[in-house]
Amino acid sequence: MYKVFIVDDEPFIIEGLYDIVDWAELDMEIVGQAGNGLEALEALKHIPADILVTDISMPKMNGLDLIRQARELHPELKVIVLSGFNEFDYLKEGMMLGIENYLLKPINLEEFKATLNTVAEKLNASKSPFVDLNEQSILILKDNIMYRWVRNQIKPPEFQERADLLGIRLDKRYVLVSLLRSKELSQSLFEAVLHQLWGKEGVIPFRDVEGNIVLVYNFDELEQGLEEIELTNHQLMSVLLSYRPLRMSIGSAQEMEAEPFLSYTHAKKAQEYFMIYPERNILHYDQLKGHQDHAERSIPMNWNEYSKLIMAKDKAGLIARIDEDFGVLRQMQGISPEILQELAMEWIIRFKMQLEEIRHDEEPDLYKDQFARIRTTASIEELVQIMHEVAGITVESLTNDMKSPVVQQVLHYIDQSYNEDISLKTLGALYNIHPVYLGQLFHKEVNQSFTDYINWYRIEKAKELLKHSPMKVQEIARGVGYWETGYFYKQFRKYVGISPTEYKGLS
Repeated sequence: MYKVFIVDDEPFIIEGLYDIVDWAELDMEIVGQAGNGLEALEALKHIPADILVTDISMPKMNGLDLIRQARELHPELKVIVLSGFNEFDYLKEGMMLGIENYLLKPINLEEFKATLNTVAEKLNASKSPFVDLNEQSILILKDNIMYRWVRNQIKPPEFQERADLLGIRLDKRYVLVSLLRSKELSQSLFEAVLHQLWGKEGVIPFRDVEGNIVLVYNFDELEQGLEEIELTNHQLMSVLLSYRPLRMSIGSAQEMEAEPFLSYTHAKKAQEYFMIYPERNILHYDQLKGHQDHAERSIPMNWNEYSKLIMAKDKAGLIARIDEDFGVLRQMQGISPEILQELAMEWIIRFKMQLEEIRHDEEPDLYKDQFARIRTTASIEELVQIMHEVAGITVESLTNDMKSPVVQQVLHYIDQSYNEDISLKTLGALYNIHPVYLGQLFHKEVNQSFTDYINWYRIEKAKELLKHSPMKVQEIARGVGYWETGYFYKQFRKYVGISPTEYKGLS
């Protein structure tokens, strides 16, 4: 069992790490903790450790100094850095020290677990002369940076600094993203992909936190580039037969100067259509777009209303809304059973993507039975009944995900009072629970820190107002709970990638 030592000057972070990770499942145990680098260094003189998880900014001795001196005690020590500072100099110096990953707070649990798994694999194979540890570290950092890039969560200058450091080149006119997914993402599958693409220019493979192998293609000539990508993708699928079932979803070609991240979004959307076409192993977003456009033109639904009802876990409201929209469909001229089936399938895909956005994880088979039944019925009454079931499954999944009544109360309070001054201290007093424990419980069950969830929720509300309200940005900021406009801009850029003014201009 590998030994883990944790260092952070915030007790809440240390306590949270104890709770949110099943260390025994990873064949690891926490053997010690410290609140600053100096205390940690003294403890590590007497405590053997394989993995050090440390903050950067701490009193008495910072994380980088700790890493240097701890390596003198334990030369093979693996280090994971947690930081609230997204500073390039920290990342650069950390890489020079040979860290495994540089994770920003609040911690993405899936990325943290993936890093721990990779560290365990490296420790298991540390006696092999064929393992290039430095190369493995670079791959982990590349996964992190590229994932933020395809999610539009990193500013261009910041990305370019890190790309130059990691040897990432994205200097061609077009970009296209493909997603490769097997039932279980294994290290051997990713290594097989890396082997097949070794030395091939214009393609960057990495892993996202959702279990996909992501292939980012970068090219200048559109028609020729698409032909070469198609060939490469089919070659990959043919040589990876032993990993089947294996599926590939292919996004749209986008100009690098415009919105390259849309290609990843479109590849993710195409991935959902494997529920509709389970017999296929490759799906192209552009080929599905006609299906989507046709369905969306016919759908009378207001998805913002559905989204609010899902977030509120309002099953009765969802069912009433479904009945109302299908009532409109019944009156439409030229409506056919085939169109109704398309509409129902598109609706379920939207429900599924909304649920995954809220829960930050996936349940691929959650609506499997409903999809199968939609394909075999031409009855509008049965389609309505199926959509009722989808609404129930969605709400039940969200409800079951919340094990603690107090967390449900907190979420309801946030929904009703998100534009007010809310803190763990005031909520702890309201519900008679210690604020530190409430924060730990919230993080464990929602998979987000309390502060991060509040900001995310407020920004989602702000996005709705920016799209549909004539209010000024400053008024919207105050309307969702931000009295300092500059801080609102900072948080909006963090979660959306662009400024509120730019977002309003897109509406």
